[in-house]
Amino acid sequence: MNLRALPLVALLSLPPVVPAAAPAVAVSIDTPMVAPEWAKLERRLLAETVPACREFARKYYDERGYVQCFVRWGANDGPDDAFENFADWPQLHALGASDEILQIFLKTWNGMIRQYSEARTTDVPAGRDGMYVQEFSAQADWMHHGEGLRTFNLLGLSAPTLPIYQERARRWAGLYLGEAAAPPNYDPKLKLIRSMQNGSKGPMLRAATALDWVGDPFDVAKFVAGHGESTFEQFLQHYQEYTDVAGDHFLNLVATTLPTTAYLIANEPKYRAWLVDYMDAWLARMKANGGIVPSYVDYRDGKIGGPENRWWGNAYGWGFSPVNPVNGRRENRNRIPRATVGFANALLVTGDRKYPDAWRTMIDAVNSHARTAADGRREYPTMHGADGWYGWQSTPWNVGALELWYWTQRGDDRARVGANPWLEFLEGRNPDFPETALRRDLASVAWKVAGFRADTKPPERRLADNMMDFNPAAVTALEQLMWGALPPGRAGELLSARLRYFDPQRKRAGVPEDVAALVSEMSAAATSVTLVNLNASEPRTVIVQGGAYGEHTITTVEIGDRRVTVDGACFTVRLAPGAGAKLTLGMRRYARAPTVAFPWDRS
Repeated sequence: MNLRALPLVALLSLPPVVPAAAPAVAVSIDTPMVAPEWAKLERRLLAETVPACREFARKYYDERGYVQCFVRWGANDGPDDAFENFADWPQLHALGASDEILQIFLKTWNGMIRQYSEARTTDVPAGRDGMYVQEFSAQADWMHHGEGLRTFNLLGLSAPTLPIYQERARRWAGLYLGEAAAPPNYDPKLKLIRSMQNGSKGPMLRAATALDWVGDPFDVAKFVAGHGESTFEQFLQHYQEYTDVAGDHFLNLVATTLPTTAYLIANEPKYRAWLVDYMDAWLARMKANGGIVPSYVDYRDGKIGGPENRWWGNAYGWGFSPVNPVNGRRENRNRIPRATVGFANALLVTGDRKYPDAWRTMIDAVNSHARTAADGRREYPTMHGADGWYGWQSTPWNVGALELWYWTQRGDDRARVGANPWLEFLEGRNPDFPETALRRDLASVAWKVAGFRADTKPPERRLADNMMDFNPAAVTALEQLMWGALPPGRAGELLSARLRYFDPQRKRAGVPEDVAALVSEMSAAATSVTLVNLNASEPRTVIVQGGAYGEHTITTVEIGDRRVTVDGACFTVRLAPGAGAKLTLGMRRYARAPTVAFPWDRS
């Protein structure tokens, strides 16, 4: 990171970068390469997004970094949405965009933590001492905790040594470790999080009210509510059936990201031990429940489903189909996709394939309950309640199939995913994908800028989620093409990537200026990536790392008829002016302890 360009980071006490040696293994690329169109589009997208993001931040945030809206508590438009307005900014910087992106993000991230710590509720009990307490959400479910943390969880990609990042990562993880000073969110004997509503003020062990979810009363008619409500009464009606919250829930698997993040800083054993204990307890529950992860585990004794054996219970669980007051219809709101986060974290930290194996077993278990409809078609369930399986669809249940394939790279797991343009490109069947995807994201930047420029709502008439769709950070194509990554979603997951890059000259994450990268093939044991220097007069040096957090060992590098042994987490590539080449990397995946430390800061 260029500290001279980041006065705010200096104010936040970022330690000075100490230059250190690059990885021992280095290769040189001298072969001229005509600049591919995808390479030019990558560099254009990295450049054009920055001024768009700057303008977005100036419109919706003040000099303190406070969001300019009607600040309130609520699952619909609460603090998590304010933080989500900066979704993808950490990745944008970590890919190689200007340091200005990180500077603006840090300002708003810290500003909003102060803002929501100062904000109070009147009617909602949990928020009366602050919507944030100990700088963390006072009480919420892990769908909303995860959404509010999705930017923080990825900050380590760019600023792993930032003291406030490290301190908060450890302190927030401590809220769930069952330690003496922590609120009683976690029961270390039963190895469960005691409620799906939890946070810095501890777990909610009573029935939740609609007000707990919605927040204090306000005049809804003055605003544009993102879920279509026109009155506060409709807000309350929306959450009328969200009463069951006590007990552990698969949504709480998202909470594993906090100890995992703390572990990535210094590999302290207690964080790994907690993650393994908690995840293995869930694997045992799945095994006892026919391979299916339950949505209700009794906090009093750890019994799956409680005394009534309702393993499908709780809000957002397998049997959760509440009435939508806007249209009067019941809607299936099982949030099982969020649970993949825990399995990804456990695989990242341990490398143990039993975690993806358990998810595969669950997919098979759900589909084993398929039925033949009256017209002879095969139907597959998506939900389960008191009357058994329901929510039938014509295709097999495949929630988490893409993640499962990414973890395993197995052919049978690939078959579960079905049509996917990115995977078809990696398989050599969709050669136009890079340019198509990059042009799509470039168009989205222009569309979003036009959208927020046309937004005339004054701050007092905005809700925290009103500007979310105008966030111009466009990184999906860059993540897939440059990193070979699964783009992180809204759940608050960490990054799953085949490769990452670092600039040893500027001592920061991301490709150097003028450099582009294209991951074009991936298998269980190899990755193909093309690197190109678009600068015709200056050389560039880039460090290539295996995995988002150095979790993959790069065994060898092949460039044409050259083969170099690496047997480490990373290696250096020196690109001559205008040079480029395709590299084939041999790999052992999930073979190393993951870390957010940059290559030159590792022992």
